[in-house]
Amino acid sequence: MNTINLSQPIIRSSLKPAISGLNTWIDSDSLFKNGDVVLILHKGEQYSLRRTRNGKLILNK
Repeated sequence: MNTINLSQPIIRSSLKPAISGLNTWIDSDSLFKNGDVVLILHKGEQYSLRRTRNGKLILNK
C-alpha cells in the first residue's frame, strides 16, 4: 500500500463564513498524490481510504 506524508497538506478554509474556523477542506489530490491508498490511524484503529478507478472513495477498517 502506498502512503503519503501529511506534514504539508493542502488545507482550505470552509467556504461558509458562519462555520469558518470549525471546518477545513483537504484537497483529495494532496492525499492521493503518491498512490490510491491512504492509511489513517484514528483512536488506535487503522483505516484505509482508497480511491477507486471511478474516482469514488472507500473507507475500510
